[in-house]
Amino acid sequence: MKRVILVITILIIGVVVFFVYQNKTALAPSPSASSTSSPQASLGQVASSIFDSSRITKKPFGIYITPQNSSVQPEKFTGYHTGVDFETTPAEANIDMAVPAFCDGKLLEKKYATGYGGVAVQSCALGGQTVTVIYGHLKLASVIPIVGQTLKRGDLLGILGKGYSTETDGERKHLHLGIHIGSTINILGYVQKQPDLSGWLDPAQFLK
Repeated sequence: MKRVILVITILIIGVVVFFVYQNKTALAPSPSASSTSSPQASLGQVASSIFDSSRITKKPFGIYITPQNSSVQPEKFTGYHTGVDFETTPAEANIDMAVPAFCDGKLLEKKYATGYGGVAVQSCALGGQTVTVIYGHLKLASVIPIVGQTLKRGDLLGILGKGYSTETDGERKHLHLGIHIGSTINILGYVQKQPDLSGWLDPAQFLK
């Protein structure tokens, strides 16, 4: 009789242990779930709204800007605009605006530059050409990827700098995006001669 009770007890303990183990396994996150929901991936998807053609309202590609004719006042630049400016709304003034990578390619440079504040440069291939992509007016401290790191289109690059601060070199809160043809880093926001625009591509043509 004692032996039967012992066997039954062992069986009950085994069943309890089995169900406890199954519950823990079910609650544990799978490796595939964690790899597809990283903060970088989700932020990159949300941030894609910055690349919206409806935001290009003040400085499109190739426009000739002077302190007298500019829609941005006060204006300190003169020349043909080498990129496009994606504007932010007043409601976004105090919101972190994420900037994703515009294309696949290596991060070549990130630094502070006069006229931009924080700026990053990425090597990409667009339209069958090797180009460098310039991201201007970023909060430099937010650019976590390291130089030499390969980014995929949509990966989080950083966030826009605060308007009228050192993060944007005193400019309004917006993203300047330029695409320079070739592998040479050139971050000029303006050129003085219209023919010099031939060394640049209009980013608007690559918007979906």
